[in-house]
Amino acid sequence: MVLSRFMPKNPQFSAKFAEAARNAHATAQALVELLENYTDVEAKVRRVRDLEHEGDRITGEITNMLASSFIVPFDREDIIALNAELDDLVDDMEDAARKLSLYGVERPLPEMARLARVVERQCALLAQGMPLIEDTGRIQELAGLARQIRTLEDEGDTISDEVQRTLYQGVTDVPGMIRAMRGGEIVNLIEDASDQAQRVAKTVESILLKNA
Repeated sequence: MVLSRFMPKNPQFSAKFAEAARNAHATAQALVELLENYTDVEAKVRRVRDLEHEGDRITGEITNMLASSFIVPFDREDIIALNAELDDLVDDMEDAARKLSLYGVERPLPEMARLARVVERQCALLAQGMPLIEDTGRIQELAGLARQIRTLEDEGDTISDEVQRTLYQGVTDVPGMIRAMRGGEIVNLIEDASDQAQRVAKTVESILLKNA
């Protein structure tokens, strides 16, 4: 007998994970806005940072709920993993925005905005699916969303590979080398966010399969 099928639900966790996913999507939207409309940079970076702080608040609330809850909707280890992965997703996006400001980037690489748009689409799918995380009747729907997230991650890898192939072309001086290195670092951070979105989707799939 699979006891988890008969475990009473605790909808607080689903609500909080849905809130975290919506915050991740808002962060991705703010990063896209920063990169596609590269004006008022410091204000837009602060917006991303504020959303990261909001994500930290939600992460802390989930941690506290887990510590104080006897009844949980699925394995505690899965709750811990999903909470950490959503937090890391937002952290990667905030780190990319912060580096744009820290390095004084005058003009971001076009691929940065393309990658950020990929992450935004992934986060939109996570925000769509996360409220259904305890609904075992929607497994196929959530599996379809996860497949879309994986496809987008592949698209992000392709964009990142394009950058790596051309990043140092025509670079002949030290300042140019530094700019290229910093650009590559920011691209990698946005790609990390895309990879992290896929990890979140895989964890959600695993939770559903365990409790189906």
